[in-house]
Amino acid sequence: ILKVHSKDVHMDESVDLESIALATSGAVGSDLSNMINEAALGAVKAGRQLVSQADLFEAVEIVIAGKEKKDRILGKKEKKVVAYHEIGHALVMAVQKHSEPVQKITIVPRTMGSLGYVMQVPAEEKYLQTREEMQAELVGLLGGRAAEHLKFTSITTGASNDIEKATKLARAMITQYGMSDKFGMVCLETPGNQYLDGRPVRN
Repeated sequence: ILKVHSKDVHMDESVDLESIALATSGAVGSDLSNMINEAALGAVKAGRQLVSQADLFEAVEIVIAGKEKKDRILGKKEKKVVAYHEIGHALVMAVQKHSEPVQKITIVPRTMGSLGYVMQVPAEEKYLQTREEMQAELVGLLGGRAAEHLKFTSITTGASNDIEKATKLARAMITQYGMSDKFGMVCLETPGNQYLDGRPVRN
């Protein structure tokens, strides 16, 4: 799909669409098209005629997390909290056997609301996730809050999105994937209609 959308775009020898494909697993065709367009715009703004791999990775970030929000200036203390929060995610991911490799850590605010984030890129394309991988993802999601708590002894609102994702994942593990020792292989919820609200329906 990336090749189809990039056929009319001039790219240099550094471009590796395989690694971009790994970084964008789960993205739909329109997202991939947007990424190619953003990369081309980035090259033009930089005064170059060829799109580079760096342009493509920046475009992936723009589509996933939004553009850099340069007008949002964080204070020194907030910057430090965000830095420890993001490095907490990255460290926990790095030491776990079943976590995906960390590609990038940033504390640059983005237009979609994040004050920073850790970008993971899978080593290979996969369609199934093991319980161990999902548990590693849960631990990684909560690593930011843990780092905040360890360093500053107080906690902030910065982990709200992490908690939301972790809760959704843990709930799915129990209610849809039969990964709970207590409930076993029972379907407690059915995914709702994606064209309506998409909420899971309790059985």
